[in-house]
Amino acid sequence: MKNAATQPGNFLIRHASLRQIQVFESVARNLSFTRAAEELHLTQPTVSAQVKSLAEAIGMPLYEQIGRNISLTEVGEVVANSCREVINHFSNLEIMLDGFRGMKRGRLRVAVMTTAKYFMPLALGEFCKQYPDIDLALTIENRESLLKRIDQNMDDLYILGQIPQSSVELEVIPFTANPLVIIANRDHELVGKKVSLERLAEEPFIMREPGSGIRSAVEDTFGAKGLKVKERLTMQTNEAIKHCVVGKLGVACVSKHTLYLEDKKGPLVELDVEGFPIQKEWNIVYPAGKELSLIAKEFLKFLEERGNEYIRI
Repeated sequence: MKNAATQPGNFLIRHASLRQIQVFESVARNLSFTRAAEELHLTQPTVSAQVKSLAEAIGMPLYEQIGRNISLTEVGEVVANSCREVINHFSNLEIMLDGFRGMKRGRLRVAVMTTAKYFMPLALGEFCKQYPDIDLALTIENRESLLKRIDQNMDDLYILGQIPQSSVELEVIPFTANPLVIIANRDHELVGKKVSLERLAEEPFIMREPGSGIRSAVEDTFGAKGLKVKERLTMQTNEAIKHCVVGKLGVACVSKHTLYLEDKKGPLVELDVEGFPIQKEWNIVYPAGKELSLIAKEFLKFLEERGNEYIRI
């Protein structure tokens, strides 16, 4: 009979350490040895040595380096995903052990679309009152970057609008309304008027980048009436778009959530436009089959029960 150490599937157990797994996951997530070293409070040579040892144990290259930039190989992507699963398993174990000790801590990674940044810090702030010692990360990205993070299994929970066509099967939990509105400078001639879509099509638009859910919604709404958007500028953030509208460079479509911090007497005004608001929805998403950490399950429950308390539109 074969010794257990020689059985298939035991090679990495004997040759890869948990520290190597932790270090490589950080390098893969940050795509930087320097940032991984800072995050883990290690020296850069130590990080490089740990990753080299793991690559030697696996017997295939995990990354490619051109100048100072690194990118994961196909094998590296697979290994990084597995490393995250291992870390999540140990995070769950740590949470359970802390439960026996009467402690409340764990690891929570949340990634949200840019419009959700107006409420997520409020919700996380309240949640952290219950779990003050959690290891927390909040990532705010545009839609394209968020979809990449989902494909790479980089976070516990995601909030986004339009559900993507993805190679990853997703668990989707409808969360809250996300109305899209048209805004203009307070001095604009259309303020206070009923505006047809045909009239709006004459105005220069500040648009989101290709791939944005808001951009697609606007183009679909105009296209349904045989109209085209008169695009003047493309911006990748809501704040940049709002500044352009304040600067009288055009009108724009934004999530109404982005306006709640604006002064009611300030320079931005919501227009009364035919077909708007476009009623969209935010969803809480995570890969189907993913084993959520205990702290992620608690935060998901918190959002489902109390999340709307932090939505202000």
